[in-house]
Amino acid sequence: MAIVELVMPKMGESIMEATILKWHKQPGDHVKLDETILDIATDKVDSEVPSIAEGTLEETLFAENDVVPIGSVIARIRTTAEDHANPQGRHPDPGHPASEHSAHAHMPAGARKPFISEPAKNYKPAANTHRFYSPLVLNIAASEGVSITELETIPGTGNEGRVSKKDILQYIADRKSAGGDRDFARQGRGAEQQEKRFSDISILPGGHQGQEEPHLPASLGLQNYQGNVEIIEMDRMRKMIARHMVDSKRTSPHVTSFSESDVTNMVLWREKVKKEFEKRENEKLTFTPLFIEAVIRCIKKYPWLNSSIDGDKLIVKKDINIGMATALPSGNLIVPVIKNADQLNLVGLTRQVNGLAAAARNNKLRPDDTSGGTFTLTNVGSFGSIMGVPIINQPQVAILAVGAIKKKPVVIETAQGDSIAIRHMMYLSMSYDHRIIDGALGSTFLNAVAKELENFNPERDF
Repeated sequence: MAIVELVMPKMGESIMEATILKWHKQPGDHVKLDETILDIATDKVDSEVPSIAEGTLEETLFAENDVVPIGSVIARIRTTAEDHANPQGRHPDPGHPASEHSAHAHMPAGARKPFISEPAKNYKPAANTHRFYSPLVLNIAASEGVSITELETIPGTGNEGRVSKKDILQYIADRKSAGGDRDFARQGRGAEQQEKRFSDISILPGGHQGQEEPHLPASLGLQNYQGNVEIIEMDRMRKMIARHMVDSKRTSPHVTSFSESDVTNMVLWREKVKKEFEKRENEKLTFTPLFIEAVIRCIKKYPWLNSSIDGDKLIVKKDINIGMATALPSGNLIVPVIKNADQLNLVGLTRQVNGLAAAARNNKLRPDDTSGGTFTLTNVGSFGSIMGVPIINQPQVAILAVGAIKKKPVVIETAQGDSIAIRHMMYLSMSYDHRIIDGALGSTFLNAVAKELENFNPERDF
């Protein structure tokens, strides 16, 4: 008999902890190799954790809704094969967070508690330090008005001196009990410049983005509902989307420009080649990769649209990572990201678009699939809307919405004179951050995208 330790998997470069949503297996249940044992959630996506061995689930070390550091032992599986004791040569590491849970091994299930590190002794943050903060800590800080400057002063008891959830909650409690909110407010007047750091959560526009449900401002008159009403609690993702949207509007002064594009050539070309494309590439050709192609060409001409703001600095991104707002079965939205989209041809973009959309629909997105976006495209036309006013997906500076393609009578200018023809027309709208993108640049970029679509080559190959 051997014991295999199941650890909280690493979900992405910036993910340091995850929340246990549901245990599918209970102690004493038989589990097969790769069978789903539990569901977990990060600030970006929900994921399934499979078994790494076949055997009997000996014990679970955390309860549902517990926030668990990456790498921590979350369950133990008893197998019949001795050589499965430590798969891939894994052994407890005294310096690894997993070893800090060894004391739970023989505790009754009801007595187990979430991981809490012991306070660090005499910790002093280094001057001008830029410490890592988990999305959960940033989310709490944003809700409580704690600036980055204040975060830098909080002693961290987490791994490598990082500020944990416990640390920031204790700091906030101490601040309130001391009546020091006014003093801290004066200290954190620079928070407005830092606020975009709190909004760097890639959930929709949007989803799936801390592990704890974000705090939302209470509505007025909650106790005075009258008439025949139904009160529905927001789910976790909807709360996070709501928070992200409010943060975006508070962070960026939004300006929206509109344009109209004659996309007849593109529509007719797609209709002509889509069957051959699917037969040859085994992928359905939608309009989305064609829109992305046009956006990429224009970003190369106007790189400021592919940037973010840090205080009074403009960070122009050399990588073009296009986020595409995607509807989930729940009705929520999430923004998976096509990394280095400018390095892909139409076939590559199509595979990425279809693959990420399918992963979103089947709840199979990984945290890295929704991170790192530099510009977002949302297709409101897929829901029948002819146009929309999108909200910027922070920390980006612009988001483009394309509406439904409709046949319309349009005046066509020719050498022989004007005439009226039936054309496939589409509205485009782009919201942009007026701190850095003025109306001239925003409108110029939007019209450039419209012209790219209008000038689509109907004789091109794919």
